[in-house]
Amino acid sequence: MTQTGIPYVFMRGGTSRGPYFNRKDLPEDRETLAEVLLAVIGAGNAINIDGIGGGVAVTTKVAMLSPSDDDWADVDYFFAQVSVEDRIVDFKPTCGNILSGVGPAAVEMGLVTPTGDETEVRIRAVNTGARVLARVQTPGGAMRYDGDVTIAGVPGTAAPIALNFMGVVGSSTGAFLPTGNLRDSFDGIEVTCMDVAMPMAIARAADFGLTGYETVQELDDNRDFFARMESVRRQAGAAMGLGDVSQSVTPKFGLLSPARNGGTIATRYFMPWTTHPSMAVTGSQCLASCALTPGTVADGLLERPVTSPANVVLEHPSGTIEVLVNFEMNNHFTLNSAGLLRTARKLADGRVYVPATVWKGL
Repeated sequence: MTQTGIPYVFMRGGTSRGPYFNRKDLPEDRETLAEVLLAVIGAGNAINIDGIGGGVAVTTKVAMLSPSDDDWADVDYFFAQVSVEDRIVDFKPTCGNILSGVGPAAVEMGLVTPTGDETEVRIRAVNTGARVLARVQTPGGAMRYDGDVTIAGVPGTAAPIALNFMGVVGSSTGAFLPTGNLRDSFDGIEVTCMDVAMPMAIARAADFGLTGYETVQELDDNRDFFARMESVRRQAGAAMGLGDVSQSVTPKFGLLSPARNGGTIATRYFMPWTTHPSMAVTGSQCLASCALTPGTVADGLLERPVTSPANVVLEHPSGTIEVLVNFEMNNHFTLNSAGLLRTARKLADGRVYVPATVWKGL
């Protein structure tokens, strides 16, 4: 045989898309696993012509699921971000949009048995250790994908998937503020380095000479801005204890500016070498926490909610995303949990093939 077939479910999760695998169907060792995922996606080509990637970072993501040995969780979710043009697989971050499809994929794979019209799926994010409770619609014991929920960045409507994130503070660095400061300065740019669901370096758009309302294309075309941002991001990554992040997608980068369409605050999120077309679920939690925390770079950009839970509406290039934040404000901001409503849809299933020279299979 010249090719190896691997069972998979192809899902849209939130505003991202990619293959979902049963971890047991993939190679154990990380080096071979990376080569398999590069082949699956078709990394190394701008349009991923020799794989099932979509040519942009939100469509070159991979989820690997397995029964959890955690007493709390039902399913372990192991995430990989595969580069579009570079042959890089990053196992450090997680992805909240792809996580939106974990509950449905677990049901489709038989890893979770529906318990009624609505099924709770307890998920442990292996990359970060975060715990997420997902509620999916399973009338008659089968996944339901049709519904009346809309999310910005996805056409049409679908069934709701409610996500409640717990234990996301310091998930990668061990600290809410990894540098110990509410603000740091790199290359003359004030930055808040924060780790909530995703480690991020967050700045004010105005400090880069931007409005914060630029389109995705306008930002992606502004290579001078990206060069300045990348320098700040690398310095922030080192200060956060993440080491040399030049080949890592973390920390991600975010920009803040005053809301102009009725939201709480306007945001732009970077993946980090391109602009996100909408907003990452993990990034939304970090940006919402930054917005709520006194002393951060968000000061003066919004009127902060003072009672918990607070519904933080982040404006982004495709619309808005709402984050329901449960927090305490004593001497400082403390995040208890964050909830979001997303959707997902099964697109295909079967086998995806990689050359046998990459992997001969189990």
